[in-house]
Amino acid sequence: MVKGVRFRDHEVAGGILDLTARYRQEGADELVFYDISASPEGRLVQRRWVELVSRSLDIPFCVAGGIRSVADAESVLAAGAEKVSVNSPALENPGLIDLLARRFGSQCVVVGVDSQATGARYRVWRMAGDERRAGDAGRDTLEWIREVQERGAGEVVLNCMANDGTRSGYDIAQLAAVRAICRIPLVASGGAGSVGHFLEVFASAEVDGALAASVFHSGAIRIPELKRELRHAGVRVRPPDLQAGCHGE
Repeated sequence: MVKGVRFRDHEVAGGILDLTARYRQEGADELVFYDISASPEGRLVQRRWVELVSRSLDIPFCVAGGIRSVADAESVLAAGAEKVSVNSPALENPGLIDLLARRFGSQCVVVGVDSQATGARYRVWRMAGDERRAGDAGRDTLEWIREVQERGAGEVVLNCMANDGTRSGYDIAQLAAVRAICRIPLVASGGAGSVGHFLEVFASAEVDGALAASVFHSGAIRIPELKRELRHAGVRVRPPDLQAGCHGE
């Protein structure tokens, strides 16, 4: 497992299976795994580690990395993932979203969107995991969000690139702009550094979920304490007694 800042300078954060077990025990609602070099390298995420992770989990498990076809998605799902996430491959072939939604159902199809502010607009980036190939995908973020919904995506994870790994807080303005046109579940990603940041993103951007990495990997925030604070503030959070046995939701 690695974590960087603004998709650069990645450092090892721990072993995949060790962290999987820890987050399951701490009460995470879902785990999302991105093989960040798969698409730039033109390969599919390794099925073997998907199988290993799935054996130790009974919470939803989403996988991304080089999924370019129905067959690729089928392989990842057969290995134990509940959802597949597509990003750069969907930008190259938007019809992939339609194909995946028809074959597996929208609830199984997540579209990850790496987005940067450019002046007063937001732009989608492609191949964000490879600094040699990363760049503007030629898409306006809001227009792309509208399109992926029409094509059948069941969820959007918005990765606000300028905030990624900074622990400076989520990009509330960008998330709120996307929330205004996004009719499907929206997950915020990039910038979590404190419990207050989670409270803010739920209250101000009205997202359906908040994804974080470095604050959990480092132990700066513990999931049980975070959930207690969210619940105390009136944010709907899955109770601990519903964590187990939800495999396949």
